[in-house]
Amino acid sequence: MTKPRCDSSRLDPAAPDPSPAEAGGAVPCAAPTRKVPRWRRWAVEIGIFVAIFFAIQAWMARDVPAGPAPDFDALGADGSALSLAAWRAPHPGKAIGVYFWADWCPICTAQEGSIDGIAADHPVLTVAMQSGDAAAVATVLADRGLDWTTAIDADGRIAQRYGLRGVPAFVVVDAAGDIRSVALGYTTGWGLRARLWWAGVWR
Repeated sequence: MTKPRCDSSRLDPAAPDPSPAEAGGAVPCAAPTRKVPRWRRWAVEIGIFVAIFFAIQAWMARDVPAGPAPDFDALGADGSALSLAAWRAPHPGKAIGVYFWADWCPICTAQEGSIDGIAADHPVLTVAMQSGDAAAVATVLADRGLDWTTAIDADGRIAQRYGLRGVPAFVVVDAAGDIRSVALGYTTGWGLRARLWWAGVWR
């Protein structure tokens, strides 16, 4: 059986219909399909991913208070009295980070290197949530080689005041003492540095 030949002229809507003799059994050619450029598909997929990511972040941070960061008094891992206000005092005019973590949190462990690097360049106060008393937290810090200023939040009350439901959480507080952003879950080091930088330059 002979396969019908394709008549490309019949794709033109302005072309007159051929006579049966002219058509000779030809069939219209299939219209060529336009391929979506790969970069455009990737851009759409990345855009959707970013939108979903920030939507989840916003939903998880829905209970975080706006405005001034809640002050707190706590015992430090070194046994000394510690408060957010007193700790911020030596860092006037600077944005600071308050990092909530727990010794039983694997994501917190994965992020330790980033936090340690940021704390070397920016003021960062850490809060050990539901990780035992000061002695237990001090042991964890020593075992992991972390020289962090850490407040003890054994019962989770400090985290509750910040509207946090889990860890890790990195709260950025600007020079005026207001909460500027909250990063929940694993966040890259450059992402946290960008948040601190933005809070420092945009007031």
